[in-house]
Amino acid sequence: MRLDKWLWAARFFKTRSLATEEVGRNRVLVNEQAAKASREVRVGDRLSLRQGDCPIARVVTVLGVSEVRGPAPIAQALYSETPESLKAQADWRANRVFLRDPAQGIEQGRPTKQDRRRLEAWQSGPMSHSDNDNDNDDAD
Repeated sequence: MRLDKWLWAARFFKTRSLATEEVGRNRVLVNEQAAKASREVRVGDRLSLRQGDCPIARVVTVLGVSEVRGPAPIAQALYSETPESLKAQADWRANRVFLRDPAQGIEQGRPTKQDRRRLEAWQSGPMSHSDNDNDNDDAD
């Protein structure tokens, strides 16, 4: 069975095209080697893949192959995740609060025209006074 189709059937990705895209970006490894979307997946293969914003790769072992995308319990029976991978994922989720990107704390978005004018007035205020003082000193 094709790798992209198995990833879709096992519900790692919502669509086959997303699975193909992730494989094409080398975010999915089969037996620790980069693979193409058309690579055949067999029982016993070890897959390493990253999902979403998590930088930690999930490491799973293929237990079964299915041609169709079924319910989640059946899809979860197609693979087993390694204990090391489960622990790394849990640790990352626990520390995720401390690792937030500072840009995510921005609540307002872009400044309005009024905000921009205030900022420009504040920035140009002290400089214009010092320039005038220098001009007066040169005239003396």
